[in-house]
Amino acid sequence: MKITALAGGVGGAKLADGLARSLSADELTVIVNIGDDFDYFGFHICPDLDTVCYTLAGMANPDTGWGRAHESWVVLDNISKLGGPAWFHLGDQDIATHIERTRRLKAGESLSQVVKAFCKAWGIRVNVLPMSDQDVRTIVQTKGLGELEFQDYFVRNLCEPEVTGFRFQGIETAMPAPGVIDAIRQADYVIICPSNPWVSIAPILSVAGIRQEIRKKVVVAVSPIIGGQAVKGPAAKMFHELGIEASAMAVASQYKDFLKGFVLDTLDTSNIDAIKQWGIIPLVSDTLMKTIEDRKRLATEILSFCYAINQ
Repeated sequence: MKITALAGGVGGAKLADGLARSLSADELTVIVNIGDDFDYFGFHICPDLDTVCYTLAGMANPDTGWGRAHESWVVLDNISKLGGPAWFHLGDQDIATHIERTRRLKAGESLSQVVKAFCKAWGIRVNVLPMSDQDVRTIVQTKGLGELEFQDYFVRNLCEPEVTGFRFQGIETAMPAPGVIDAIRQADYVIICPSNPWVSIAPILSVAGIRQEIRKKVVVAVSPIIGGQAVKGPAAKMFHELGIEASAMAVASQYKDFLKGFVLDTLDTSNIDAIKQWGIIPLVSDTLMKTIEDRKRLATEILSFCYAINQ
């Protein structure tokens, strides 16, 4: 069974890890959002890529889900003392990742080449690909503060501005990273992880050719909304501010043009009939992943579901 997963953020990283623990190394490819990438202190920062890779490598901070475990903050503390910006929390181990990534990119390596080298160094055996080697930046359109780069909205402004829309700067010229289209074509199933549909999955689907290829596959998505609330991050708030009720059904509606199956939590069974009306097959499960065992259990259930709906 070959699986290609689309992921971004902590929820996406957790399910990607569950899938990696349930499949052999050559059976899984994870395509990761780069729309939240940005430059800070001259470093090229890739929050979603790093969250996914740190999680797959068993190095992620278990309390936050992002950043490194057993982190120290000497560099950032001293930058703050010197009057420098410290709104984006970079730990010392994390800074090493950004320094080496930036060095390699300036030396002419592509982002996908850097990711491959880092995965090898960290012992990640599954295939991890950025959605593109070209820069794509998610711009959050807000009421009051105008357009903000995603990290300015998400971290610097703590998701407080009211969202009115999104655009993906650079998407017109972005091409799928090497291996992305092949991974989709060769997949038996495509799984959309429980990631924010607006700012984690939409950028991936907006890269030239990706959505068209995914439409040809058996696709299963997992809701990041449980009981009207996002497990982590501003997804539910974004739905409300865009005039859409935050629900599992609203998530499914974002993908209904290509979705075959949809996984929703036991708290959201009232959404089942509406989802079925779109011709989408639902699976109800406990989708909250608090432990590694939860990740493996959910991944196994989803893989069985993929197989069942294709019979």
